[in-house]
Amino acid sequence: MPVVKYPRAAEPLWHEWDRKAQKHGLRHTVYAVNGDQYTGEWLDNLKHGKGTQIWKHSGAIYSGDWRFGKRDGYGSYSIPDPGTKQYLKVYAGWWRNDKKCGYGTMFYPSGERYEGEWSSGQRSGWGRMCYGDGSTYEGQWLADRPGGQGMLCLPNNNRYEGGWKDGKKHGPGRFFYLDKGQLLEGIWVADVPKCGIMIDFSRDAAPAPTQYPIPKVTAWKCWFC
Repeated sequence: MPVVKYPRAAEPLWHEWDRKAQKHGLRHTVYAVNGDQYTGEWLDNLKHGKGTQIWKHSGAIYSGDWRFGKRDGYGSYSIPDPGTKQYLKVYAGWWRNDKKCGYGTMFYPSGERYEGEWSSGQRSGWGRMCYGDGSTYEGQWLADRPGGQGMLCLPNNNRYEGGWKDGKKHGPGRFFYLDKGQLLEGIWVADVPKCGIMIDFSRDAAPAPTQYPIPKVTAWKCWFC
């Protein structure tokens, strides 16, 4: 019995075009409809691997690791200076799910700098913050504010060591007035010392000691008790 062979149907052209349009592996610069551009690696049409993204509207640039379309891994984020148009680094460190997460350094426009741990885009964990007035906080952070145990050093070398809550001194702590040679040890509530003991501390080495030392408290014995 004779066998009839029919010609195989030709594959539609759009199948081939679709395969060529799939972004996979290393590609040259790809431009989005809004003008954003990306140069780097892809996986199944998603940014994945090493790559650089430039946002047209803000001019910001991110260069680093990507995972399934989101910043994930180590990378740096920079923005252009309005005057010089040169790029200023804003953040360098680790990312997860498109947010700062892990260890990284943040550079603020005012000149302040934070170096430490992040979680979901907020300062969380251990970190050091250098403020514009010259003071430095080093310790624990929670929800983008000092929370837990930490030390605040002021420009005049006075410092506080103790508990923090919602960015304020809270709980047991010690305040060293090194300029006066005194130490306050007590309990703080919302940045206010509620109770404590003030004693002389390295008074002889203080640059501006108080006129009179704090008198020592002597325990008297009651003979009639």
